Amino acid sequence: MTSALTQHQPWSRQQRRRVFWPVLGLVAAACCAVVVIGLAVGDLAPSTVATATLFALLPVVVVVGTFLWLDRWEPEPGRTMLAAFLWGAGVATLGALVVNSVVAVTYGEYTSSVVSAPFAEEALKGAFLVGLLWRQRDEIDGLVDGIVYSGLVAAGFAFVENILYLGRAFDTASIDGYSVFVVRGVFSPFAHPLFTVFIGIAVGIAARRRTAAARVVLPFVGYLLAAGLHALWNASALWDDGQGFVAVYVVVMVPLFAGMLSIALWQRRREQRVVAARLGEFVQAGWIPWYELDLLSTMRSRRRWATAMKAQYGRDAARAVRAYQVAVTELAFLVTRLRHSRTDPRTDPRVAELLAAVGGTRARAVALTSAGR
Repeated sequence: MTSALTQHQPWSRQQRRRVFWPVLGLVAAACCAVVVIGLAVGDLAPSTVATATLFALLPVVVVVGTFLWLDRWEPEPGRTMLAAFLWGAGVATLGALVVNSVVAVTYGEYTSSVVSAPFAEEALKGAFLVGLLWRQRDEIDGLVDGIVYSGLVAAGFAFVENILYLGRAFDTASIDGYSVFVVRGVFSPFAHPLFTVFIGIAVGIAARRRTAAARVVLPFVGYLLAAGLHALWNASALWDDGQGFVAVYVVVMVPLFAGMLSIALWQRRREQRVVAARLGEFVQAGWIPWYELDLLSTMRSRRRWATAMKAQYGRDAARAVRAYQVAVTELAFLVTRLRHSRTDPRTDPRVAELLAAVGGTRARAVALTSAGR
């Protein structure tokens, strides 16, 4: 094997080799978020903006934490996840603010809320997911990855939008601010993610299809579903002095949220079964030892293994074990993808790269534990 293979970094870290343009993109997205907040709440008192930001942080921590929890089998690149959040918080919100403002002035607030906002916002949020699908398809292993990325984009969007709504509400009266927080932060913190996750699911499915047509049609169908649900949600707040909102929340949103949660959990368990199935093959091929099969087969056993290594040999040993676990997982997902596409894993250079990574990370873990560090 070449030296390039022995120096493999997990694909979640390989993007660090190309720094300038990704970092420039993050800065641009962050600047967009600052512009949006400045335009919308620039005339408010700093204390009001600070209060609104604090209250907006509470639901976003829960939402982001939920999607990160779903992403534990093969964690996505940290920088790409940050980019997803900032895209939603900056680019999508700025674009939506411009489009919705123009439509509101031209056609009225109702058209802006029910037509412009759903279709423009979901298009702008979905653009990040479609970009991933076409430019970094290897980063998307299936439904879970699509759900995670869409959830983070939507969480960023909702975070900035909540600052805007809460800022205006707290500027009017404290009771108005608390009411808005209860509606948006307590009863419907997952509203935006629930809309955009339709695009994420479509992108996750499309990533496993071989045809370009699937990568066009499926995200578009997901977009129509996301925008349609978003339009229904916005329109319900204007029906019967808010009574329609309650009906849509109970009859539509709650069952949909439960259904999406069930899909996410089912797919997460499916990922575990995929990894477990490949591990047996890896043992037979001699790629991993048989006595590590149980240690690698569940998230709980992996966590306990890393915790035990940290307690007995130190932090570096635990990091080495976790790196080994990630390499094995990446190999399992790659082999599965190749088989679904009817490609012989033995002919794909990425398999050789990851095999070198599995051997290298395991050797480092063994060396650290043998040294007693």
